[in-house]
Amino acid sequence: MSVISGEISIHTQNIFPIIKKWLYSEHEIFIRELVSNSFDAITKRNTIATKEGRSELSITGRVEIVVDKEAKTVTISDNGLGLDADDLQKYINQVAFSGAEDFVKKYQDNSGEDPIIGHFGLGFYSSFMVASKVVIRSLSHKPGSVSALWECDGSTSFSITDGDRTEIGTDVILHIPDDNEEYVFEGRIEELVKKYANFLPIEILVNGKVANSQNPLWVRSATELTDEDYKAFYQTLFPYNPEPLFWIHLNVDYPFNLKGILYFPKLVHELDAKKGQVKLYCRQVFVSDSSQEVLPDFLTILQGAIDCPDLPLNVSRSFLQNDPYVQKISKHVVKKVADKLIEEFRTDRSKFAGYWDDISPFVKFGMLNHGDFYDKARDVVLFKNTEGKDFTVSEYLEANPKLDKKVVYTSNKDAQGRYIQLCKDQGFDVIVLQSMIDSHFIQFLESKDADVKFVSVESALADHLGTDETNDESPLQALFATALGNDKLKVSVQALGDASIPAILTQPEFSKRMQEMSAAMNQRSGMSMPMFEDYTLVVNAASPIVQNLKAMTDDVTKAELVNQVCRYVYDLALIGQRPLTGEQMNDFIFRSNQLLGQLLQGK
Repeated sequence: MSVISGEISIHTQNIFPIIKKWLYSEHEIFIRELVSNSFDAITKRNTIATKEGRSELSITGRVEIVVDKEAKTVTISDNGLGLDADDLQKYINQVAFSGAEDFVKKYQDNSGEDPIIGHFGLGFYSSFMVASKVVIRSLSHKPGSVSALWECDGSTSFSITDGDRTEIGTDVILHIPDDNEEYVFEGRIEELVKKYANFLPIEILVNGKVANSQNPLWVRSATELTDEDYKAFYQTLFPYNPEPLFWIHLNVDYPFNLKGILYFPKLVHELDAKKGQVKLYCRQVFVSDSSQEVLPDFLTILQGAIDCPDLPLNVSRSFLQNDPYVQKISKHVVKKVADKLIEEFRTDRSKFAGYWDDISPFVKFGMLNHGDFYDKARDVVLFKNTEGKDFTVSEYLEANPKLDKKVVYTSNKDAQGRYIQLCKDQGFDVIVLQSMIDSHFIQFLESKDADVKFVSVESALADHLGTDETNDESPLQALFATALGNDKLKVSVQALGDASIPAILTQPEFSKRMQEMSAAMNQRSGMSMPMFEDYTLVVNAASPIVQNLKAMTDDVTKAELVNQVCRYVYDLALIGQRPLTGEQMNDFIFRSNQLLGQLLQGK
């Protein structure tokens, strides 16, 4: 065969699709492209063997990668259908000519299934991102073919001569320059094979050792898999991670093709939700580990893998997020997550309640941002009371009919222990809000159902404590108002059910929420913002301490002691409402010492 020389033809009508869809951002992507090309060539060979009745072409496909550190070369070899000189001219020298498209048109069966991954010829040029020179040695499957040798130094010049390959298939030899020497290390190539081609259904060998796992779990039917299978595969994807809580097996054929397994990881902390990772694959070839490209924000807690045959191999994140196909995938995954939560809730309520704390932040965030998700999953939202018993909202309302469709909550179980006990004495369950998102979530639930109202323990107590004894001439009201000297503080007198408590502080629900929002804004911005303090000191007329105070008001010699006790009762009520600030604690200690001194002096 005579030497053929020429210039690589770049079709101007195809150059813009190349730029838009095949602009690679990372050099290491060449492994994905070249191995995908090899897999396509093997698939094509076996398809031709079947379709044309050429049994001699049927083979067990394999890709062999040889890393030669001394020669500074990486060779990717396959036993696919091979190329002759004409094929090299057509598929390699004409950039953006799609050999895969031609092949599919000729051999695609009636089912419409397409096992071909990519665009042979285009992905090949990713090799020049790491190589200063590329050589192709190939022998075609066509009867009477002559081995061909293609060489190019990265310019538009190439040469094709007779080659020396004796078996059908192709070798792609990359000559690696010094500035890319990381790719002539065997370990680095093994790492890239595991990243990009770990689940291709053929053996991929690196210097004689199998480097890939081959068959992912998502290609199998869920009915044939055990819990141990899913857990083992999770460790394949995410080694050394704690055992997942549960998982979803995706297998969709219509209206789009989607397979995968999504795991709900165990969270050590609420902020661990940012550590989620869903790996995206296209026909078992790794595309991206940025699940934000396909999944809504609230599902980024999930870990696992999604295989979308029609997912573009390399496009911008904004393109994916706005692509109608990707949006359909996202909506379907949201539906499957909601369906799984409902299934878990109905199948094993106690198990579901056991891991509710781990998944509740992302479930609530999802409901806040996705109306469809709220509509499907709202009935599985759980709240736990101070004893750890779980309720849905409807179950809570049924168990606490005296509250008239109110749900009583505490945001600080330890600091509000006295209030909680008073509610229990009244026969009320108190749920515990402990996630950062809860203050927003309860307002969201109220907006969805106007008949349901969440109220804090202090607000609930103000409505249900006991008999109101406040009037304009109330000596106790005047006594505390004068002793405390706080014109912003309201004073109310009630006969509480627990005589051991001299007083408590209550706050209207609106004021409490505004105060919490202000505190959160202060924390996020670092700026000082106004606090919404609107407290009422509820003095317990049934308390012996309060009754004794009332009896001492006419003794002028004990006026200072009465004043000190009033302030001390207020301090105790404040401690029961929330933790004291540093300044408040210092004042409390000072006044406590003063009071003890007066008591010991017999004043």
